[in-house]
Amino acid sequence: MSGSLLKQATMDASELSRQPSGSSSNLRNLGNGHGRESALQLFVQAKKRINDIFKDIGDYVTEVDTFVKGVVAKGKGGEEEIISPQNAEVVEGFKAKIDGIREVLSRDHMKVVFFGRTSNGKSTVINAMLREKILPSGIGHTTNCFIQVEGSDNEEASLLTEDSNQPKNIQSVKQLASALSSAKLKENALIRILWPKSKCRLLREDIIFLDSPGIDVSPDLDSWIDKHCLDADVFVLVANAESTLMQTEKNFFHKVSARLSKPNIFVLQNRWDVSEMEEDIDKVKQQHIDYNTQFLADQLQVVDRREAKDRVFFVSAREALVSRLHNDTGIPTPDRVLMPGFQARIFEFANFENKFEVCISKSAVKTKFEQHTDRGKSITCELRAAMEQVYTTSNELQEKQHQVQQERAHELDFLVKQLDLLTREVKEKIKVMVEDVERKVASALNDEIRRLSLLVEEFDRPFHPDPMLLNVYKKEMHAHVEQTLGRNLQARCSTALLHGVESTEKQMTDRLSSILPEDTRQQLFNLIPKRDFEIAYRLDCRNLCADFREDIEFRFSFGPTALLQRLLGSKSNAGFLVGTAGTLGQPMSGGGAVPASSVQGLHDNEILTTLLTTFASFTSRTTLGAVAVAGLLAKAAGWRVIAVTGALYGLLYLYERLTWTTRAKERCFKQQYVEYASSKLRLIVDLTSSNCSHQVQQELSSTFARLCHHADITKQHLEEELKQLEAELHRLQEVSSSAKSLRNKADFLDSELNSFCTQYLELDS
Repeated sequence: MSGSLLKQATMDASELSRQPSGSSSNLRNLGNGHGRESALQLFVQAKKRINDIFKDIGDYVTEVDTFVKGVVAKGKGGEEEIISPQNAEVVEGFKAKIDGIREVLSRDHMKVVFFGRTSNGKSTVINAMLREKILPSGIGHTTNCFIQVEGSDNEEASLLTEDSNQPKNIQSVKQLASALSSAKLKENALIRILWPKSKCRLLREDIIFLDSPGIDVSPDLDSWIDKHCLDADVFVLVANAESTLMQTEKNFFHKVSARLSKPNIFVLQNRWDVSEMEEDIDKVKQQHIDYNTQFLADQLQVVDRREAKDRVFFVSAREALVSRLHNDTGIPTPDRVLMPGFQARIFEFANFENKFEVCISKSAVKTKFEQHTDRGKSITCELRAAMEQVYTTSNELQEKQHQVQQERAHELDFLVKQLDLLTREVKEKIKVMVEDVERKVASALNDEIRRLSLLVEEFDRPFHPDPMLLNVYKKEMHAHVEQTLGRNLQARCSTALLHGVESTEKQMTDRLSSILPEDTRQQLFNLIPKRDFEIAYRLDCRNLCADFREDIEFRFSFGPTALLQRLLGSKSNAGFLVGTAGTLGQPMSGGGAVPASSVQGLHDNEILTTLLTTFASFTSRTTLGAVAVAGLLAKAAGWRVIAVTGALYGLLYLYERLTWTTRAKERCFKQQYVEYASSKLRLIVDLTSSNCSHQVQQELSSTFARLCHHADITKQHLEEELKQLEAELHRLQEVSSSAKSLRNKADFLDSELNSFCTQYLELDS
């Protein structure tokens, strides 16, 4: 075959492994309908989608946590809790779980682990897939520890070891990982090679490769599996085509299968280029297929026999690596010799890559995201149930609060209406009571005025006409009359009036208590103190009779003046003439109104005064006139009659003059006082009765005001309770609305997770 033909064959095989899925010449039909790029994009897209979903779930959990804390904080001290503190703690715990899941998801990647016996070409296979000679390779036991190749956003490759976070030069991998180096690490150690993603498509697609030491150099396989393999998505067993599967290789994967449920295993029969020199190559190939199929399907039982055949590939990793490293020069092998079957082995390696990428993408999506998706569903389901419970409870509490609000509103409306009605009733009752008090006090006071003479007669104090002693006597008389009248009025009126006041107050209290809530009725009686109410009559006789002027000078009852008074007494009040002898011509004290009878008496008094003045003036002009008159009388009646009459008149005068003692003066004083005080007291009957009725009115009004104050307190409490109920209803409505919205968000997130499952987790295997 010519050199141009060799170059063309090499380039065809090399380009085939890198063809996009949309190319007509790619191997998409070998990957169950997925090209390599689309297959790897499945994991990338799924990872982005699940991260976006869990970001929304994280925001949702934070929102629920804030909402629940607010509900718990505002509901403290209430009789009923919308959500218990225990449930709030559970919600808070979800936040930490979601944060943990998001952290794991951000680190998740597709992981493929290469195992096999020493010098079977594991590192060469990885280098061929990466199209770079990254891992040390060679004859014999080369790789001494685990080497993990992962993508980095940096343009410079670097190396990390377990004992340090300080990046090292990539060239040090030969000293650290090579079994031939004196500075080699332990077999269980891990070296991480951070290779620029821009240089490798597979690393850009979030795949990491793990190379292992030969499984035949260490018996500590269990620790290998536990430390490095439990998160693997695909295992690639690199076998030597020159021999069958060894028991060491089988034992390793039996251990893997015991720890992982149906691990994805590919078998590469490497160095198949050597078999081209052998006879019966087809029989040898079939023998390898049968042995591998029996191991995968019958012994491990990870796939069925049909699929097991598709997991076995006959390749030459060295040829694939060399062709990819030198595809620009067209040199298929270092010695420029094209081995028989070269093109078929290149195609087989590309076929392996195609199926590997489809398998690892689907497997990684399932193994990495299925558990997180189920956990996300569980969290959203629990949060939805919690929000549903909050929504239901808040609605129930709203109904209860609304009923309580209506009851309180009816109570308040009833109280206001009844208070208005009671106020009108009490005002009418107080009006009737006041009128009755005024009438009774006026009647009793008039009776006492009529009996004033008896009351004055009861006054027994030493009487003396001396002006100084008489002033003391009058003061004591004033006090006696005032006190006695007060006692008599209290005896006649106070008991009945106080009973009426107490009865009215009790009626008001009972009437008001009937419209107050039961729990405040007893408080009403406790808060209304019992007061000793007494009616003060306030007669104040001392000031009332301050202008009283007594006339206890001797007046002959048959003197000319007295006879004229008797003569005029038929036309006027004689008693007034006698009683006012000492006050004739004096004005009434106090500036009060003068009765009509007093006006008539004053008019007659003026006539009498005029007559007496004229008579006195006439008789005093001359003694001759008096003699003339006496002579006329003597001539008419005779001197004897005149003498007897004069003697009798003189004896009568002498008798009256001798009987005008202190006792008589006291009687005259008391009589004058009774008449004067009676006239003055009659002037204040209306005033006193009004004063007493006003006191009763004040007592009843103040009592009703205190009762109404307590009713106002109850009314205020009802209004405040209504405001609190309104605020609580508003809060419950907000809680209900928020809970409903959060419940619907949980439904949306659950649908997003279901959509993710349908799109990525329920793909055909």
